[in-house]
Amino acid sequence: MQGKTVVATGATSGLGAIAAVELARMGARIVFIARDAKRAAATLAELEAVAPGRGHRAHIAELSLVAEARRVGGEIAASEARVDVLINNAGAIFSDRRVTAEGLEMTFALNHMAYFALTRALRERLVGSAPARVVSTASAAHYGAKLDFDDLQCARGYNAWRAYNRSKLANILFTRELAKRLAGTGVTANCLHPGIVASRFGDEAGGWTARLFPIVKRFGVSPAQGADTIVYLASSPDVATISGAYFAKRKIATPSRAARDDAVAAKLWELSEAIAG
Repeated sequence: MQGKTVVATGATSGLGAIAAVELARMGARIVFIARDAKRAAATLAELEAVAPGRGHRAHIAELSLVAEARRVGGEIAASEARVDVLINNAGAIFSDRRVTAEGLEMTFALNHMAYFALTRALRERLVGSAPARVVSTASAAHYGAKLDFDDLQCARGYNAWRAYNRSKLANILFTRELAKRLAGTGVTANCLHPGIVASRFGDEAGGWTARLFPIVKRFGVSPAQGADTIVYLASSPDVATISGAYFAKRKIATPSRAARDDAVAAKLWELSEAIAG
């Protein structure tokens, strides 16, 4: 990773923070997007401590807003000479249905549209830096989920787990379609299941969801274990030519049948484009 620039979301805590620090130790310069300025400053300080003098940089943005994802992506594309790796990792679950200022359901907006809008904004910089990689955090939670194109915003009978599971299915479908659209450019796109990670994830969900997560996370893997496959997909020569795959524990895994539906992946892409303008 010497001389490479990694752009990452969700890098101020949990497995995203571990992945950023590990990639910095391997030689990368880290450019990350954060919502909270204080946590961003703490992450910058840690990166500087383990890999000083590389010019690690933080950008502040609210990624649940498509306009913000596009803005910050445009700023990074304009200010960075190259982007070798994009890690889409920010995500959340919400016990109650929340709607962004743009009218999107929050889980869909943050967990899917942020990936989509940021990747689109950085596409040309990634292609110009090829060989380059896009790594997106999905989840085994997608099993059993199906997209309802008549109710992508979960307006009818909102359920936190259903909304989250659908968003993780969207991550895999996005990766499959992205890989097709990047074919021949030298940019690969893969996604992964990190495991149930004992991190800050779910702490701000509210309601019963936030109360349940501390129990669930007792059985989870450490952030370092969860970050391992992210680091592997971002850096290993073993996966340099693999694209469009879903990984778990550094191995290609088989996602659900719904996640392998290329027609649904194409339709989701087209609707995402329409939403993103």
